[in-house]
Amino acid sequence: MPNAATGLYTYLEFGLCVAAFLPIMAVSQVRHRGDPTQRLPGRWMRRLGKTSSALSPLWKFTVEGEPPPDIDHKPYVVVANHESQADPFLLSWLPWDMRWVAKEELFKPPLTGWAMRLGGDIKLRRGEKGSVVAMMRECEAAIAGGISVMLFPEGTRSRDGTLLPFKNGAFDLAIRTQVPILPIAIAGTRKMRPKGSKWFGKARACAKILPPLPTAGLGAADLEGLRDRTRDVISAALPDLRARYGGDIVPD
Repeated sequence: MPNAATGLYTYLEFGLCVAAFLPIMAVSQVRHRGDPTQRLPGRWMRRLGKTSSALSPLWKFTVEGEPPPDIDHKPYVVVANHESQADPFLLSWLPWDMRWVAKEELFKPPLTGWAMRLGGDIKLRRGEKGSVVAMMRECEAAIAGGISVMLFPEGTRSRDGTLLPFKNGAFDLAIRTQVPILPIAIAGTRKMRPKGSKWFGKARACAKILPPLPTAGLGAADLEGLRDRTRDVISAALPDLRARYGGDIVPD
């Protein structure tokens, strides 16, 4: 656990980064408000994530694996396990554009919520059918525009590192749009910001890009199989990744 001075520096540094980026992001959002991909506003959001995490003395991020060679012009449904509030900062280092789906509560706080709105992230009110339908339509429009969409299929962060059951939404989206699933395994971030903690921990973390899973020719009857295969692929990658990046290995 870092000392109070380091923790306060981290909060201050992040706040200053957000404040510096917000005017640029606002201009970008206005200029590209009709773009269903929100590609350029999203780039500014990920630059914010990369800049603020690079300036932190507590966090060190690594990306392993190779992205699909066509990901810059062919959309994917990208999914990852969810361990910490640090996950989006880590995933900001992935070398391609995406629109992200996030729970509505994250859009409400000042500064961070404003940044998410200006960055083109897609809000979801969990448990409300109308919000789910609206989210899916926006994701489909983004994919039709040629950009990948990022979701956490567990729906919430795991408290102890256990991989939670995957929800159907990401896999329904991939089958309906006939785009591949791109799994990402995350390890190490839980120690950076444990669920329920107000402070930050010093740690290394890694996002490992795994081979994509095709959806061409799949239909509604294949949804559960695709969901479970994706979870199995991520689950299989976690023990080695956690052993190397200091994450706790929790039995599945």
